[in-house]
Amino acid sequence: MDKKTLIDGLNHDLAGELQAIVMYIHYAAAATGVERLELAEFFEREIQDELRHALFLANKITALGGTPTDEPLPVPKAKNNQEMIKNVLDAEVRTIAAYSERVKQAEEIGDLGLSNDLQDIISDETRHKEEAEKLLRS
Repeated sequence: MDKKTLIDGLNHDLAGELQAIVMYIHYAAAATGVERLELAEFFEREIQDELRHALFLANKITALGGTPTDEPLPVPKAKNNQEMIKNVLDAEVRTIAAYSERVKQAEEIGDLGLSNDLQDIISDETRHKEEAEKLLRS
């Protein structure tokens, strides 16, 4: 594993965080029905965490000698509130798996600070995942 592979992975993660920001903004505005206020609030709360993650990743990519992406992954379309929450859950599951891989890569190149920071982000993403799971149970 080399630094370029790590930078490429971090850029993919950054694209995912940018996707999450756009997705949460879009879903907050698009939520409908009696659940609208609760869902809009849920989506809006998540934006700040995702923005913080994106800023961290962009700065780390630069520190490692890379160029941060400015392209988000595509935002999945949703026909209703349930699909929005399911899309969020799917994105969180993928994100946690990607960050877990990135922790291993950071450790392989000896960047224990990055490994630790990524584990903190995994904790945030796990909380987001659990909230989406609870919403889907209702």
